[in-house]
Amino acid sequence: MMMESFIGFFEEIPTWFRSLILIGGIVIFWIAEGMLPLFKNSYRRYRHAGLNLFFTLTTAIIGFGLAGALLWASTFVSENEYGLLYIFSLPLWAEIVIGVLLLDLIGAYFIHWLEHKIKWMWKFHLVHHTDTHVDVTTGLRHHPGETIFRITFTILAVMVVGAPIGIVMLYQSLSVLFAHITHANVNLNRKVDNVLSYVFVTPHMHKVHHHYTQPLTDTNYGNIFSIWDRIFRTFAYVKDTESLKYGIDTHMKPEENDELGNLLAIPFQKYRPPLGKFSEKDE
Repeated sequence: MMMESFIGFFEEIPTWFRSLILIGGIVIFWIAEGMLPLFKNSYRRYRHAGLNLFFTLTTAIIGFGLAGALLWASTFVSENEYGLLYIFSLPLWAEIVIGVLLLDLIGAYFIHWLEHKIKWMWKFHLVHHTDTHVDVTTGLRHHPGETIFRITFTILAVMVVGAPIGIVMLYQSLSVLFAHITHANVNLNRKVDNVLSYVFVTPHMHKVHHHYTQPLTDTNYGNIFSIWDRIFRTFAYVKDTESLKYGIDTHMKPEENDELGNLLAIPFQKYRPPLGKFSEKDE
């Protein structure tokens, strides 16, 4: 009964709860960053937040706008018993765990990997990587075009997995929460971070992905679960994450990475190949 009640809550998840995760998470980790920062460098924090919150707003608007398509996909697979979850008869707890795992694989890890491999998709995802001061507000700094990619792949994942709406809403809630946690500029205990990173994406693990040069830029694609990076050999570990430099080496000038107009235009500008490579001296 407890599992039925748990997933039943997410089937009828109220808007206020989803908003609380989005806004409350940003506020809580914003405060935590001031108390226990990983990087103590100074930057125009409120201006930086304002720019990133613009993209958070566009992400939310597009997400709510495409919510009908997501609901239709989930309803279709549930009514027709279509998808991987219907191959075997599983207890509810197993359906939830497997469902969230596979939604994370297809709807987050796989599309993220594709965005780094396909040039025209990379130019949209590039906006996320141009942030030279990664903090909790960076988590949803996505170009509107990229938001459409990600929701499209989430819908695809729902169709493949056969995920009912309760599991879909649980996954999306966890996804937003982890976006806050993994981008927040907080100095989590290294031993705790290392242990958790065997299963979950952690702050120190994801900071490696935001290093400004390859090959580290092309590692640690995970959103909720780190196991996908370990299975597909895209996991990378850097002992001293405080030595990392954020941003992307093709767009390090402030007028390119800190101006809204240029950020919106980046996907339509000429592709720029990466300039440098991470070396052991950088670690």
